[in-house]
Amino acid sequence: MDTTLQDPLVGRLLDGRYRVDARIAVGGMATVYRAVDTRLDRVLALKVMHPALATDAAFVERFIREAKSVARLSHPNVVGVFDQGAEGAYVYLAMEYVAGCTLRDVLRERGALAPRAALDILEPVLAALGAAHRAGFVHRDMKPENVLIGDDGRVKVADFGLVRAVGSATATTGSVLGTVSYLAPEQIEHGTADTRADVYACGVVLYEMLTGGKPHSGDTPAQVLYQHLNTDVPAPSATVPGLAPELDELVAAATARDPEVRPHDAVALLALLREARAGLGDEQLDAVPPQALSEAPRDTAEDRTSVIARPVPADAGQVLHTNRLPAPEAPPSGRRGFRRRPPNGPLALVIGVLLALGLGAGVWYINSGQFTRVPAVLGQTEAAATKRVTDAGLEVGTTKRAFSDVYERGTVMASDPAPGERLRGNGTVTLTLSRGPEIVKVPNLKNKPLAEAKRALEEEGLAAGVITTAFSDTVAQGSVISSDPEPGTDRAPDSAVALVVSKGSPIDVPDVTGETVADATAALQEAGLEVVVAPERIDSPEDAGSVAAQSLAEGSRAAEGDTITLTVSKGPKLVEVPDVTGETTDDARTALEEAGFEVEVKKSFPYLGDTVASQSVEGGSTAPEGSTVTITIKGL
Repeated sequence: MDTTLQDPLVGRLLDGRYRVDARIAVGGMATVYRAVDTRLDRVLALKVMHPALATDAAFVERFIREAKSVARLSHPNVVGVFDQGAEGAYVYLAMEYVAGCTLRDVLRERGALAPRAALDILEPVLAALGAAHRAGFVHRDMKPENVLIGDDGRVKVADFGLVRAVGSATATTGSVLGTVSYLAPEQIEHGTADTRADVYACGVVLYEMLTGGKPHSGDTPAQVLYQHLNTDVPAPSATVPGLAPELDELVAAATARDPEVRPHDAVALLALLREARAGLGDEQLDAVPPQALSEAPRDTAEDRTSVIARPVPADAGQVLHTNRLPAPEAPPSGRRGFRRRPPNGPLALVIGVLLALGLGAGVWYINSGQFTRVPAVLGQTEAAATKRVTDAGLEVGTTKRAFSDVYERGTVMASDPAPGERLRGNGTVTLTLSRGPEIVKVPNLKNKPLAEAKRALEEEGLAAGVITTAFSDTVAQGSVISSDPEPGTDRAPDSAVALVVSKGSPIDVPDVTGETVADATAALQEAGLEVVVAPERIDSPEDAGSVAAQSLAEGSRAAEGDTITLTVSKGPKLVEVPDVTGETTDDARTALEEAGFEVEVKKSFPYLGDTVASQSVEGGSTAPEGSTVTITIKGL
């Protein structure tokens, strides 16, 4: 049965403008519809808050905050927000409509994806989040449901409903909003979420795309939360053998439980993704996951955005409680009148989860103090990176510098050991700072011989491109007249530079047809040209042995040293002369011209007849082709 028929908004004109055509999706806090803006006549998506939540001022404020925040983001991979409004109990956002499906739909249908497909999806997601992070916002609810894949292949990030300014991402009193499977440990433990929480969620999404399943699972949300807090996200290759180590490292960096170790925002993670991808070959990128691992994951409560209660002091007041973690009851003290005060803070959270799992409170702590993980410093300034490394108890070694097209000048582009790796005690970390994109200036090559110009380009890290030639009265033959780009122009390494090479001063080619081969050769060589005689001779009106044709005609311009080919005549071709006596003038002319002769007509006095009396070359004999035959017209 089509449940959209029972939806009171379907078919309705909302706010006098938006005609609601169909229900697209239902979430924990809002329903999304396909609608038509009747004023602008365009299809869009309407996100309408559930009426029960519309009475909550905090939720309404969050809805409005989403509209204002996303409206400030102009990015091709962010679902745009056009309008925000309310009618009665319906508070709505008018958003860009993306015809297609969600990443969740893709995972549900296909399971694990090939690495190339996973990275192709994650890269625009990180670009969108990077724009949000640099604009000062955190998404806070990244998951496959919020990644839209259009029918045209475009990837867009949706549902900035939990967005919050980076500077205001402070701890909440007793609840945290998000989706259990993608919550970062600090969101669970402290209720805080900055850009690194989005990075963590993206790492989980990448793991899910590569393996077809989530890294942490359990029968209850509490079990999943416990694993986020106490268990590292496993390497994808542990589930899908054969995946490249670079992919394991990328997931590990993004999902480090310590937020200080993660890339500090989506831009930094995007840079790591591109570095990892550059190190993979086609075979690694296109590796097809085993069929057994491609089974569609089932949807659970872990996939829904929820308000999750965090343990708080007894006097902290009432909190929202959807998917509440089990709170342990205080055990009897055995002493009359004594009431044990329940623990609070992070310890209470862990104890509550452990009790829900039936585990003792003493098994969760493992001393790892003898190792220190290298903090995430990529993309940071030298001062900030140095402080982060030293704050972690490590030392900064000699700083290196290198060119980079990814990292801004002066920011950290690499560290040794890499972020996330472990060092014993107070080991040393070497930072590599970006010198920015490597820029090469085109050298001045004018008047340089071509070979020397090519060497000069190679020394600067450039390459010779298209080479053309031109005459020049001032630049020696074989030397560079000009370059494109011009000298001093900035270019990236390995860019091609087009060169124009001089042919020297032009030479006017003389006419040597009809001359002997020797005379013709001498005349051309005196002009500065080379001469080649064609091996085959041709029939020609020129005398046998003389020049019948030359490859460059008289008046052509040639460069010194250019070669002229001479073709020698073997004399005119002899053609049989037709007998035209007794014929009319017109018929005789036609027959002779068709045979290849010129015709001259001579009439005897008086000029009254039109019959050929005689011809200068007897019919049936031969004459040179093109020669003239005179016909005489008989008079009266």
